[in-house]
Amino acid sequence: MLLIGALLVAFLLSILLSIFLTPFVGKLAFKLGATDKPNERKVHSKIMPRMGGLAIFLSFFITFLLFLPFMDDFGEQLPLLVGALVIILIGMADDIFELRAAPKFLGQVLAALIIVLWGGLEVKFINLPFFTDTLEFGVFSIPITILWIVSIINAINLIDGLDGLAGGVSTIALVTIATMALIKGDLFVAMVALIVIGSTLGFLKYNFHPAKIFMGDTGALFLGYIIAVLSLLGFKNVTMISLIVPIIILGVPISDTFFAIIRRVVNKQPISAADKSHLHHCLINLGFTHKQTVLLIYALAACFGLAAIIFSFATMWGALILVTGLLLIIEIFVEKIGLVNSNYQPLLKMLNFKNKP
Repeated sequence: MLLIGALLVAFLLSILLSIFLTPFVGKLAFKLGATDKPNERKVHSKIMPRMGGLAIFLSFFITFLLFLPFMDDFGEQLPLLVGALVIILIGMADDIFELRAAPKFLGQVLAALIIVLWGGLEVKFINLPFFTDTLEFGVFSIPITILWIVSIINAINLIDGLDGLAGGVSTIALVTIATMALIKGDLFVAMVALIVIGSTLGFLKYNFHPAKIFMGDTGALFLGYIIAVLSLLGFKNVTMISLIVPIIILGVPISDTFFAIIRRVVNKQPISAADKSHLHHCLINLGFTHKQTVLLIYALAACFGLAAIIFSFATMWGALILVTGLLLIIEIFVEKIGLVNSNYQPLLKMLNFKNKP
């Protein structure tokens, strides 16, 4: 009961701190020149303060330190915090100076190296379905873990295109992670997740449409880092679940990132090229309002979170059926909204062909 009370107090405190700190961070962003100016790719029409993710981080950091006595895994704490600090500094530098891709990427890799090499976080193997042997990653375990962390950081960053979108989707993913951590009795992961959830919810008071401040790369990179690390801490080296559950939880940002790569290959564009054809852009082009688009993507993220929880308790055949069904639904949805392009409809064309007399 004491631990449940501590979790609740930490959650509420992080919300209050974030609500209190965000206006001050907004003023600081203007003073430092961390602002977002309108252009043809942006949906806002006036200069906005960014770097709001600093308020999320500060709320998390203060609450985290106050509740250290309630956490068991002391070995994970310092590497997690140092890695988060590196990510925050990279995000702030980008929000102020608009860094090039190379230093941003190197900063992300450095943060990942800290939690992997110092914190000992590695995905070393998975159990394959229908096989008794495990698939050992061996010397590839560290590169695979770093690739996961950097990929999720960038996936969250890519969906940060509408007011409250990245914050809300991240919160839903963290709620799923916290729920599964509590079911498993993993207090450390549950506590960290709940603190970040509270910090993000407090920030969303100012970031939901119409936003008064953007989280910027400071917030998107931090949330991506925390989600990537917690998803591995919560499910590492258990079964095949160790990789599939986090992928399902992060179905929205991962799908958007994956199909962005497909889109650029199909359209013969550089992989790193920016465009205005992400999931939220496609939904707005279909006629949904800004707020409706965000809420619809929230609903999609919640469905993925629920699917991840069901998957973790399903039998092997049930899990395979669930994953297959999810993949088919994602593909049909992508083709319907034109996420790759209007001509990309292989599955729909095949179904139409089979339906012809």
